[in-house]
Amino acid sequence: MAEKSMGASPPNRWLQLIMLIGCMVLIANLQYGWTLFVRPMNQAHGWAIADIQIAFSIFVALETWLTPVEGWLADKIGPKLVVAFGGILVAIGWIINSQADSLMMLYFGAVISGIGAGSVYATAVGNSVKWFPDRRGLAVGLTAAGFGAGAALTVIPIQAVIAADGYAAAFFWFGLVQGAIVFILAWFIRAPEPGQVPSAKAAQVIQSTQSYSPGQVLAAPVFWILYVMFVMVSASGLMATAQIALIARDYHVADSVILLGGTTLTIALLVDNVLNGAARPLFGWISDHIGRENTMAIAFSLGGVAYWLLGSAGTSPWAFVVFAGLIFLTWGEIFSLFPSTCTDTFGPKFATTNLSLLYTAKGASALLVPVANLVTVATGSWHAVLLVTAIMNFIVVVLALFVLKPLRSRWITLLAQHAPAE
Repeated sequence: MAEKSMGASPPNRWLQLIMLIGCMVLIANLQYGWTLFVRPMNQAHGWAIADIQIAFSIFVALETWLTPVEGWLADKIGPKLVVAFGGILVAIGWIINSQADSLMMLYFGAVISGIGAGSVYATAVGNSVKWFPDRRGLAVGLTAAGFGAGAALTVIPIQAVIAADGYAAAFFWFGLVQGAIVFILAWFIRAPEPGQVPSAKAAQVIQSTQSYSPGQVLAAPVFWILYVMFVMVSASGLMATAQIALIARDYHVADSVILLGGTTLTIALLVDNVLNGAARPLFGWISDHIGRENTMAIAFSLGGVAYWLLGSAGTSPWAFVVFAGLIFLTWGEIFSLFPSTCTDTFGPKFATTNLSLLYTAKGASALLVPVANLVTVATGSWHAVLLVTAIMNFIVVVLALFVLKPLRSRWITLLAQHAPAE
């Protein structure tokens, strides 16, 4: 159907999407597998948990804050070199982690791996929205799912290597192999040329007919509403990502065997990563049909309930698995809903750069992760932290329906008519 609007010999855009997803899978455990290394590093070196988690915040900050530069390069010179560069740094970053004998060295490894992961992430998401204007929510959801669910493939192998050979060996070998494969895949990735993708008219959601430069985007109020919403939801999800193993231990359920010899923490991490990944194409696909803001309202309402349930009723093994899983199911979709909303609003020409500007919100939210530890120490439990994250999700629901939706509609239907062309 929509494919007919492309040129006579269209490239296989689905193969491009598969390779983009593959790259995302290979960098997933840099973020989602981090929680497995925290306790072993604490035990090996005596570093405070809060100090170790600063490395996580540095990683997320560098993964996000430099993406406007990486996205700009991908828009200018194409995706190959940017992804290849990212693959090299991903490997170097985790190898540095494996050798780190001081917190400063660990932080340096986080800087390197963060820049590498950001290069891959920004380019992959930017390329997917360019190849699929007619299925933007689904395509970026599938791409982001690789990052969200990819770590599920390595949870058990990483745990096994840590148990057998120590956390340093896990950092070294997983970093080396993952980085090498990303580097190889990079040379097969390319951006679409004019006429090789369907027209935006094939989409069922309203989209801008013009493309706006990064400068124009930064001057638009709708961008900053999106940014604030992204920060609020991302902060709550990153807290769960970085602390889920610690929460399980504080609830005294981490080592309880519940299924086929698997402990509560192992099963929870597997379920969380799968649901986190599944949420991205699921809610992306839904948003292609009922609209971005309506989908946000549904997802973040469920997310608010999930955080509240984990804080108030998640202290038994299966309750912990279910409620933590629901958190990840209703958080992961921000990485499909926000990019597709951004490109719908500001057009595809500068999509990688514009998405990268929005993605820096994740870096800003990462600064709040260590605060969760401090609040927990001060209050003696995770209840206050989880209650605040629930409230943040409900606030974003209100913003999506009553601020973002009318403002974005006005931008596309009225302001876009008077904005300068590409």
